[in-house]
Amino acid sequence: MPSAAFVHAAVFTAGALLGGGLAVAVSSKNKHTATAPYTPAPRPDERVVAPVIGLDTYGRTNISKELSITSNLPPVLKYGNPGPIADTLVRKAYVAGYDRRLRHPAWTAEHITRASLARPAGAPAGDRANSKFIEDEEVPATFRARLQDYFRSGYDRGHMVPAADAKFSQEAMDETFLLSNMAPQVGDGFNRHYWAYLEDWCRRLTGNFQDVYVFTVPLYLPKQEADGKWRITHEVIGSPPNVSVPTHFAKVVLTTKPSSPSTPEILELATGAFVLPNAVINDNTPLENFIVPIEAVERAAGLSLFSADIKSSSKHICRATKCEVIIRKFEDAQKKGRKAIAAPK
Repeated sequence: MPSAAFVHAAVFTAGALLGGGLAVAVSSKNKHTATAPYTPAPRPDERVVAPVIGLDTYGRTNISKELSITSNLPPVLKYGNPGPIADTLVRKAYVAGYDRRLRHPAWTAEHITRASLARPAGAPAGDRANSKFIEDEEVPATFRARLQDYFRSGYDRGHMVPAADAKFSQEAMDETFLLSNMAPQVGDGFNRHYWAYLEDWCRRLTGNFQDVYVFTVPLYLPKQEADGKWRITHEVIGSPPNVSVPTHFAKVVLTTKPSSPSTPEILELATGAFVLPNAVINDNTPLENFIVPIEAVERAAGLSLFSADIKSSSKHICRATKCEVIIRKFEDAQKKGRKAIAAPK
């Protein structure tokens, strides 16, 4: 379960999304009467002011602990700021930045550990059989993804934060079923298979590392067409069309562990980014085929995930552990049960 510091810090990941008192006078025929000045409440301009995770002067990971929202609007916007607005949704197991235009998360952020994934002692664990997909009433109705949008769309309601990462309570698991945590995903061959294998790999990282941070980012990437030009083309589902279908999805991870037993306060960092197409992927495809630079994800999504110090001082995750998914039939596993799988070596 994420610490309060991480929950606050994760707000700072929602950088700009890609593309790209007035006195009121009332007059009458006979006289002019000036009313009291109307001073609207300022609407803060939320800006990226710090990365989620950075290094302190001793080389230790440091997570921002406080929100820092500044008001910096020009006078022309004092009666309203049209946006774009990223709704920051703070949950028990994750934080999400919701994209009102696309009607799915712009990003989700998790902090998982071996303890957070374990069944709680003396309390019932979350059971996905008791959860159901629901619309998120925290999102304004105009910009909300709806259950009917996915009905007969041909796409799964794909979890950005998987339910299996939130077993520590039923409330936490229920929150992963909010439609604000979903994006349309190809079902057979992707969401129910290779994407699930990647989610499982992220969880197994907790067997080797003290802390695991996972960012999931839907992407819209260009494709070169026959005329040589690059275009972004994507489907929109719903009637009327409401929810955009990403062309790709990214998983970006950061792991930490003590650099040595004698210096547990100094952490060894590893990072990595993987971008997968929203399409059928053969089970035997190596995970390393999907490696991309973190900067490529940041540029495509318009996000700032890690500080420059983090990027320069961390090794690639595939040098710190084995980047290999384990093929599991998750649908069968849920019915029959399976033994725990060892962490990647």
